Amino acid sequence: MAHDTTGNGGAGVVNPRAVQRAIAVGVVTEADGERDQLGELKELLRTAGVATAGDLVQRRDRPDPDRYLGRGKIAELKREIKADNANLVACDDELVPRQERNLEKELGVPVIDRTAVILDIFADHAGSAEGKLQVELAQLEYNLARLRGLWTHLERLGGGLGSGGAAVTRGPGERQIEIDRRLARDRIAALRRRLERTERNRAVMRHRREGAALPTVGLVGYTNAGKSTTLNALTGAGVGVGERLFHTLDPTTRGFEHDGRRFLLTDTVGFIRKLPHELVEAFKATLEETVLADLLVHVVDGSQPEEARLQSIAAVDSVLEEIGAGAKPRVLAMNKLDLLDEAERSQVALEHGGAVLFSAETGQGLEDLRARISSEILAGLTEVELLVPFTHGERLAQLHDLAGDLEREDRADGVHVRALLPPALVRRFADLAVNGRAGGEGSQDGRG
Repeated sequence: MAHDTTGNGGAGVVNPRAVQRAIAVGVVTEADGERDQLGELKELLRTAGVATAGDLVQRRDRPDPDRYLGRGKIAELKREIKADNANLVACDDELVPRQERNLEKELGVPVIDRTAVILDIFADHAGSAEGKLQVELAQLEYNLARLRGLWTHLERLGGGLGSGGAAVTRGPGERQIEIDRRLARDRIAALRRRLERTERNRAVMRHRREGAALPTVGLVGYTNAGKSTTLNALTGAGVGVGERLFHTLDPTTRGFEHDGRRFLLTDTVGFIRKLPHELVEAFKATLEETVLADLLVHVVDGSQPEEARLQSIAAVDSVLEEIGAGAKPRVLAMNKLDLLDEAERSQVALEHGGAVLFSAETGQGLEDLRARISSEILAGLTEVELLVPFTHGERLAQLHDLAGDLEREDRADGVHVRALLPPALVRRFADLAVNGRAGGEGSQDGRG
């Protein structure tokens, strides 16, 4: 993780040989309760390779608009930095540039916010070309407002004529800021154009999947809940997994079958509390996979304490609302069943009625999860009654591939078929509908 140690702003570069020891800092309101407010920030720092030397929390209605913390807490933080031999301060909220500059001036060490930490992790974990473009775009947009702090060491060279030494001409510092801002904006525009092209390619691939009309299932959940392991367990995908936040950034789609019907399963980036807006915007194309899925499987780390589980569920629900997927049908899936004893499993089942308990690591409960996904998808299908002429054998083969199990009867004028299809496919086969009707009205509950 790279940050400034020169005192010229938080977007500078740290000596890579220096060991980074951070003080985790947060402002907590009464509404936040008594939970471990800085637990997630510490885990983010660990993932970024930064040691947490200590922590400090201030309770107040809202952060100080100029310094994030009150003056008394800043004095306490200075003592903490010295006592813990820390060389970095990490704040659990996104700071405005003014707060960042003032804190650094008061403390004498670099100050970063949670957005900077997350962006650093994303830059390290992005694997695909699209993922790298998205990370660079988010970093540039985040740093654009912070460019001024990089050039304060040049401002004193631009002094001009005027009373009291006030500058009336622009010095090299200001000119450099303007140049950098222009370069940053040009690069942002170029990145957006490239991402638009990538998004069009993704749309073509998505259109092909929609043409196949296979039911799509999106895996969502708090980061590190085990989504990638779940994808591997259900589909045999072989996606890399790791015990670190945001191990998976790029969406991966694989297929699996249950009772003769094929499903597409997509693993997406994990969510956290207070997911920075820059990341939601930059990863909009990736998150679209979640918005467009027919069903969401919300994977939760069932081995967490109850309060932590509820917090992670609430965080995911909040992000789903933000990206427009809050109303999507979903299945709550409690992972890591293997880490619980019988009493704990019973308690989790009681606390989360209707959830599927499973272990992606051992495979226990996976068949229950497959069956639940299948039943939820089937509940949204429409029963159709079709007559396929013998001369349209290829369309009958399509029906077998797309509908899985179906009822058929060979008649003199063709093959009479009853099947369950998604709405898009109902329209595709409407010309074969018996009596001109594509399917039973209101029969979306299986066999009607």
